[in-house]
Amino acid sequence: MFTGLVEMTGKISGRSSNALIVSPAQRLSDTVIGESIAVNGCCLTLERETPSGELVFHTMAESLRRTNLGTLPIGARVNLERALASGSRLGGHIVQGHVDTAAKVVSLTRKSDGDLELAIELAPELAPEVVTKGSVAIDGVSLTVVRADDGEFAVRLIPQTLADTVLGERGAGSIVNVETDILGKYVRRQLVLAGVLSEPEKKSSGGSVTMEKLREAGFI
Repeated sequence: MFTGLVEMTGKISGRSSNALIVSPAQRLSDTVIGESIAVNGCCLTLERETPSGELVFHTMAESLRRTNLGTLPIGARVNLERALASGSRLGGHIVQGHVDTAAKVVSLTRKSDGDLELAIELAPELAPEVVTKGSVAIDGVSLTVVRADDGEFAVRLIPQTLADTVLGERGAGSIVNVETDILGKYVRRQLVLAGVLSEPEKKSSGGSVTMEKLREAGFI
């Protein structure tokens, strides 16, 4: 489990059908073979560490296909976060490292209030899990959704995020990894099982959840 608080960045230095090699900005200490490390928000298993400090991860074809790790060029920077240690502060939100989709950036713009806004395409099947003021992980970074519209959602990037992560490099057309909030997934699943939402409704951002349906299902 992760928190979405990026520890450092690294660069992709090699890739094959079953391996990804990353050079961290700083050498990691006390690494353990087999530990989980989130690379751009994708949970990967550390297979070995080279004498020079490069991290070698075993990757399945599915991981490379479903995330941006299979398309980013050699030399591209990525976000790195080690798994949450017991007793540590949960500063972001619960991030599993299970990427839901690789989505296209719509825009990265400076708004009239001075904030930098990152807008990302939102697939219809994920729309019910993305809500304004809810949490989302973008390339492994824990962020708050500032708006969720038909077909896209947006987050704001503070200076610290721009300094510590690669999100400032993600302009229009870039592909980013998106993981929605695990709490939203479970709530949606329970609504489906309770009959409040049907499978067709589940695939759109609309749905027909009513107070009457919630009451019948025992939620209120």
